[in-house]
Amino acid sequence: MAKVEGRNSVIELLKGKRKVNKIYLQKGINGNRVKKIINLAKKKKINIDKISKNKINQMATSYAHQGIIADAENIQLVSPEEIVDYAKTKDEPPFIVILDQIQDPQNFGSIIRSAYAAGAHGLIFQDRRAADITPVVLKASAGASEHLMLSKVSNINYTIDKLKDLGVWITGTDLNTNKSYNEVDYKGSTAIVIGNEGKGMRRLVRENCDFLVSIPIKGDLDSLNASVAAGVIFYEVLSQRT
Repeated sequence: MAKVEGRNSVIELLKGKRKVNKIYLQKGINGNRVKKIINLAKKKKINIDKISKNKINQMATSYAHQGIIADAENIQLVSPEEIVDYAKTKDEPPFIVILDQIQDPQNFGSIIRSAYAAGAHGLIFQDRRAADITPVVLKASAGASEHLMLSKVSNINYTIDKLKDLGVWITGTDLNTNKSYNEVDYKGSTAIVIGNEGKGMRRLVRENCDFLVSIPIKGDLDSLNASVAAGVIFYEVLSQRT
């Protein structure tokens, strides 16, 4: 079972397909989003357990539960091939995000949120030395994790090779290139690789990309936050496709 915390996250959970066993509601809280959660839960015949603030604080993981926690089944993960197939059912060229050892759960969740908002069909992440799907990630995604296809793999380079075989072009983000992120054509089948917060992409992953791009930065900063950089590039993909 998995915990989902926060009002927006629980609303999106209830709008999605995951089975929800119970919702815990802090006594005394109210508001439009709380009413919406109660109404959605009633429609799905989900039990609501009203508990004290101390008890819900003890249950929480994200420290930003907003008085709402849901117990739900785990998110159903998919294969990279299923993401490509899903794009085809929408008659769209695949737009996929690949995370190369993103370790900060807030970054992970924010990237999921930006990817979904920009029209990505799915996101791929590694099962080792990287953030996993946790209540903190789900909260940071603001519910987007309920709607974006997610794939956990053991080998990013092997996955990139499989995507290439399926006609997907791989663009990696790298500080040490003069090619700007908006100089690549993203209108075809595209995967964007976002590297680790501190080290960037690993060498073999970098060498396996078809294109390397950077985001021009003015001032003395070396780089942007990983989730911010991801959002900039995702919206370039969206802009070109619309």
